[in-house]
Amino acid sequence: MIDLYSAATPNGHKISIALEELQLPYTLHSLDLQQNTQKQDWFLAINPNGRIPAIVDRAADNFAVFESGAILLYLAEKTGKLMPSDPKGRSLVTQWLMFQMGGIGPMMGQANVFFRYFPEKIQAAIDRYQGESKRLFRVLDRHLASHEYLAGDYSIADIANWAWVRTHNWSGVAIDDLPHLQRWVEQIRQRPAVQLGLLQPPSERDLSRASADSAERYAAAVRSMVETGQSGKPGAGV
Repeated sequence: MIDLYSAATPNGHKISIALEELQLPYTLHSLDLQQNTQKQDWFLAINPNGRIPAIVDRAADNFAVFESGAILLYLAEKTGKLMPSDPKGRSLVTQWLMFQMGGIGPMMGQANVFFRYFPEKIQAAIDRYQGESKRLFRVLDRHLASHEYLAGDYSIADIANWAWVRTHNWSGVAIDDLPHLQRWVEQIRQRPAVQLGLLQPPSERDLSRASADSAERYAAAVRSMVETGQSGKPGAGV
């Protein structure tokens, strides 16, 4: 049994989706990020960085793993699934996983902060992070033009990137001109395990399809966290 400490963010949903895909039994512990639960001492003992997600593998002497990419690698290696066993195949998956961890996530996260949450609109910052997010989307689109998935078969690399890319509207970045990326987003969205994982826990808003009014109400609720230096909502780097 695995304990999953998470919230309704892209990084959190990466892990719940993977657990559903792998059919591993787990118990969800949903953290209230607005109350800074992730900064309490009991959770810092699990993740010293005070961010979600984190897991504790009870079957492995209560082994704790933090950082979403590291968790995905651990779960894939534990089960022998969603990751090839040969060195080249493993490397391809790891490359695209690092692409998300070092590029897609941070750039979309900053786009979210400046486009949605920051109390004043700094257009240069918005343009910078939206532009870099779009550049990375183009990289994905070009690759997916000749590949069904990012690294051979469906893998943790797809899960990691998809959990972020699906929220592109929240970052203010359109993908209408990226047909291969659109195909991949919709194809993965149809997977039953993906749909289940997105409910663990469910988002307060569907960040992939929020209306303008709904988006503004949600952003306003998060803005105070940004102003006080807290981070924990989708795109704030958790």
